[in-house]
Amino acid sequence: MKYQDEYRDPVAAQNLLRAIHNTISQPWTIMEVCGGQTHSIVRYGIDQLLPPEIELVHGPGCPVCVTPLELIDKAVDIASRPDVTFCSFGDMLRVPGSRSDLLAVKANGGDVRIIYSPLDCLKIAARNPARTVVFFAVGFETTAPANAMALWQAKRRGLDNFAVLVSHVLVPPAMTAVLQSPNNRVQGFLGAGHVCSVMGCQEYRDLARQFHVPIVVTGFEPLDLLEGIYRCVRMLENHEIGVENQYARAVPTIGNPASQKLLQEVFEVTDRMWRGIGTIPRSGYRLSAMYADFDAEQRFSLARIDTSESSQCISGAILQGGKKPYDCPIFGTACTPASPQGATMVSSEGACAAYYNYRRRLSPSNAELSNRQVQQT
Repeated sequence: MKYQDEYRDPVAAQNLLRAIHNTISQPWTIMEVCGGQTHSIVRYGIDQLLPPEIELVHGPGCPVCVTPLELIDKAVDIASRPDVTFCSFGDMLRVPGSRSDLLAVKANGGDVRIIYSPLDCLKIAARNPARTVVFFAVGFETTAPANAMALWQAKRRGLDNFAVLVSHVLVPPAMTAVLQSPNNRVQGFLGAGHVCSVMGCQEYRDLARQFHVPIVVTGFEPLDLLEGIYRCVRMLENHEIGVENQYARAVPTIGNPASQKLLQEVFEVTDRMWRGIGTIPRSGYRLSAMYADFDAEQRFSLARIDTSESSQCISGAILQGGKKPYDCPIFGTACTPASPQGATMVSSEGACAAYYNYRRRLSPSNAELSNRQVQQT
């Protein structure tokens, strides 16, 4: 397939692996920020091909995973109302709240719809003026421009029966939280290429200078990831601090100014709760005063909902690079994609779900022991 096979070429992959092996001289811990990158790394076994000196740890870059339980409960509350049509991307429907999920609301007769663009919600709102159409606006800077455009159009078209439940989070503050943690082990980052295609690279330059780390803005195909790792290792070995852009075919240095201007009009930065981590200052978006009338939380006067996570789940440590899924006592037993107990299992892009789906359920040492036992029987 054009524009895909080129980035999965085995000969080029071997050359990059050879370059990594020839460059490394000491142990390094590198975090890939995005859940899409985690999924590709585990799916293609990239981490297993690297020299043992390189440890890849998995960051908080899955927006479905980090959407707090309280907001899922609020979505279920709104979607259960008889005069509401609740719209969402499909990946949020089966994410469990404290007592239910959106798929159960739909099964029980609620008007819950899967949409492929937030602009679809405006068509539904225009055709159903007697109903309130609510969109669950979840995601990083990547999805925020399209959601902002839906609000911008709704305001100009006078679609007063449209509202959004906002759960947008921002990547640089999450990276800052990881680096400021007293338990931080991360020495270099693979930045999320799609986020930088919107926001550009400047925020990452500031992070690199402040915390003295190399950051390589990286894509999502196997060769993208291998080249990103190679560049990051090279910078670490040479004691270089700064930002390199491996994903230049999609990421202009300045990002997308038109999208940034729209985001500044529709949203404003606020503190956000991250599931599995807690509240991170100035790490998310809420609607600006100009668009406050579209805020579903205000329109439905939703009260605060107190929730609690599984006491055995270690997703917070996994999202900050401190642990791996196989370190969790309930991974693959009480916690599976069919019955997720924590943030990193609720989405296919979560680290635990990726490890489970690609049969990486044992630590490397235990997997080796298991293989030896199989060979002896």
